Amino acid sequence: MQDKSYSQIRAMLAITRYSLKAIFRSPSAVIFSIGFPLIFILIFGFVGGSGKMLLHVAIDKKTDTNNIFYHVIKDNIGLKIEEYDNQATLNKDLEKGDITAVLSIVDNKTVAGPKYLIHIKSSEAVNQQNIQLLRVILGSVVSKFNERPINEKLVELSEETETVPGRTYRTIDFILPGQLGFSLLSAGVFGVAFLFFNLRQQLVLKRFYATPIQRPYIVMGEAFSRVIFQIITAIIIIGLGHFAFHFTLVHGFITFMDIMALSFVALILFMGFGFIVSNFAKNESTIPPFANLFTLPQFLLAGTFFPVESFPKWLQPLCNILPLTHFNNAMRNISFEGAGLLDCWKEFGILGIWIVIVYAVAIKTFKWE
Repeated sequence: MQDKSYSQIRAMLAITRYSLKAIFRSPSAVIFSIGFPLIFILIFGFVGGSGKMLLHVAIDKKTDTNNIFYHVIKDNIGLKIEEYDNQATLNKDLEKGDITAVLSIVDNKTVAGPKYLIHIKSSEAVNQQNIQLLRVILGSVVSKFNERPINEKLVELSEETETVPGRTYRTIDFILPGQLGFSLLSAGVFGVAFLFFNLRQQLVLKRFYATPIQRPYIVMGEAFSRVIFQIITAIIIIGLGHFAFHFTLVHGFITFMDIMALSFVALILFMGFGFIVSNFAKNESTIPPFANLFTLPQFLLAGTFFPVESFPKWLQPLCNILPLTHFNNAMRNISFEGAGLLDCWKEFGILGIWIVIVYAVAIKTFKWE
């Protein structure tokens, strides 16, 4: 007869404690969860700047788009004209430095001088080198346009650049969320897959049956150790990014806690993939190929290293299905945009759908022996 004084919770916590010690003693766990993401962060943190190589500009809505010079600028291969229907969205992107500047082509009201004046409005978030490059491009276009065989100077570029306040969007603000997702996905899939396969293979789970602890508490004990380890990993990654490379946490500690909550939800999902892999693996050598079916497409297509928008349009719908894509999007919205958890309801909803699907499969296929 089972001892009524036996505490399932204490037994579960004991499993968690000793499993956590085993994780910290595993070089591969530390390298894949902490080492690799930190290496990428260090590389991009040291070599990455706050500017962008491509010059994206918008045209002020007050500009007369029928004038000849507007079409000259629009057809210039050095500039990419972004179109906005919403002024608030335009202002927000300018503040973040997503576009280099807003150009306005206005009629010169004075009698003397050129027919058109070009004004440049940029933000503090934009690299000054990009603004200078923009002025060089526009200056060259203006010069060539005014050399046409006519007797008047048609266009002049304003000497002053209007600057609005802005927050600098650094390379680290894009890279770090992807690397945190990389760490969570790797640990969730590979870590859990190898762990539960070895527990079955070495008959550890079978030995647990001789104790009073119930099966769900065995799984939760091992799972909690993974969660604790990865939360510590997330704290290290975010801490290094913020204090060493100025990774943006818009609302400070509140943003940090929101990221922790998001990481917890994502880790629960990714561990479900690990359970599925451990269930289907016949031996240890088959775990990596199975695990890569879940991890490799997400590493490459989920916006970990490159924006999803940089992929061909036919591929983007696939990218937007992947759960890591929605983790990365929510992470970037929370850290830099200042969004709260409720603002990311769409991303959390999709992650929630994935959790239901993945754990339905994992429970259906789970093996104790």
